[in-house]
Amino acid sequence: VCAAYSMAVLAQRMPEQDFETFYKEFLCAEEELAASRPTAVNLFWALHRMDEVCNANREQQVAEIKRLLLAEAEAIREEDVQISRNIGEIGFQLLEERKQEGEELGILTHCNAGTLATAKYGTATAPMYIALEHGWQGRDMHVYCDETRPLLQGARLTSFELVNAGITTSVQCDNMAALLLKTGRVKIIFVGCDRVATNGDAANKIGTSGLAILARHYGVPFYVCAPSSTIDPKVETGEGIPIEMRDPEEIKSMWYRKDMVPEEVDASFNPAFDVTDHSLITGIITERGLCTAPYREAFQKLGLLSS
Repeated sequence: VCAAYSMAVLAQRMPEQDFETFYKEFLCAEEELAASRPTAVNLFWALHRMDEVCNANREQQVAEIKRLLLAEAEAIREEDVQISRNIGEIGFQLLEERKQEGEELGILTHCNAGTLATAKYGTATAPMYIALEHGWQGRDMHVYCDETRPLLQGARLTSFELVNAGITTSVQCDNMAALLLKTGRVKIIFVGCDRVATNGDAANKIGTSGLAILARHYGVPFYVCAPSSTIDPKVETGEGIPIEMRDPEEIKSMWYRKDMVPEEVDASFNPAFDVTDHSLITGIITERGLCTAPYREAFQKLGLLSS
């Protein structure tokens, strides 16, 4: 959604004298945005849709193309709201199955795949927001947010939005997840994703794979919330998903009053994402339905590999 609106807004500043001049600048902006998140396939999906608007209307006046780009961005936003809602409804049914009368339901999530990352409900948080719409109270559930090192998206973003929605919320360090799961407090895990291979391998924020391994060990259901735009029909396994590497300073000094790692120590291995093997995933929730293994067949049945 952000990529679509970014292209629409940037296009408003571009020259209008002829299509070729306009489109040359448009492509430069598109390439720059595409390079910002190499792991997230839905970014490329949105950029492709905006590019198609340009090419399908190249005979139109540039001013009209700019109007159509804004309209397409708005359409993508509206679709995103409905997609998240559909994912939330499916996830809510999973919550309903596990809810015990008079007890709060423990839910764990990692990173931020919430309202701050989407147009409305989020993906991994959508089941909780839909639960509120169905009459649950915030105290009926307890969401445990992994802080999500090194950028702390879970602590800074997910916990912020959930507590503001009135949902009982806790934050724990990532390395506390094993003990938390062992206590039995967590009954289900929802995570988002940035790209899914056709075999069900899913790339998400670094630490997700380790959490999935722990969930399997302790018998906690692990669900990936994946809009169809994140399923990449061109990638067969997680081995084909590029992993973005980040600045070492995120590990060495960010969030600290002083550098916490000696300057001569190497912190260059700072991947933003990891890939969770499909064998560790209980199910992948898409807006078209809940998919279980074998995932390739499940995706095909729902028409998710057609593009």
